[in-house]
Amino acid sequence: MEFESRRLTWAWLAAAVLFFAFGTQSATAAIGTIIGSKHDFSATGTSDFAGTTTQVCVYCHAPHAATTVTPLWNHTESAATYTMYTSPTLDATMGTAPGNTSKLCLSCHDGTVAIDSFGGNTAPTGVKFSANSTKNLGTNLGNDHPIGFVYDTTLVGKDPGLADPATTNVTIGTSNTGLLAAKMLINGQMECASCHDVHNSTSGTAQEDKLLRISSAGSALCVACHRK
Repeated sequence: MEFESRRLTWAWLAAAVLFFAFGTQSATAAIGTIIGSKHDFSATGTSDFAGTTTQVCVYCHAPHAATTVTPLWNHTESAATYTMYTSPTLDATMGTAPGNTSKLCLSCHDGTVAIDSFGGNTAPTGVKFSANSTKNLGTNLGNDHPIGFVYDTTLVGKDPGLADPATTNVTIGTSNTGLLAAKMLINGQMECASCHDVHNSTSGTAQEDKLLRISSAGSALCVACHRK
């Protein structure tokens, strides 16, 4: 019991370190509510996947021997090569791969790595998102909203239908207001976490089901960036 208590304490400390680390270099958010959310994979969680441990944070984060220093990553990373979005109307310069934070999301959501493959374990149950699951994006990202590109004032100059992230304010949840660049972009780029709140800081709101940072009602999430 004492050992389990210490492990839980360290897991919560890891989560706290993650929050402060992301707060200095990426999209900011309120303290999250992982417990009971779609990302609660513990044995007592209510997500689509229930693991074998009572710990919540350990599926993604480790206090020691992390595979990625920031954000103390504990989940097996995907080795997949991705097909990126392309379009003749796209003004952004796409990267050859998603940004590092998006790759962490894809370590579950590209369907190639088991959800419970963490901490160096070889996935006790080996459960992955099924091929027809909406949560499985696969490795072809060509039919998904583009990620892995710089979104800045220069891009707005090419496409005036976009809001300028350096001057446009957005509100996350009900009261977390600030510049789009600070609240939604990850190191200046559009990534998975620009739209999705992995730590569920909007718990109890309409956007919680899909872990959205801004509600999709009235296309509010879309028009935060798009001014068509």
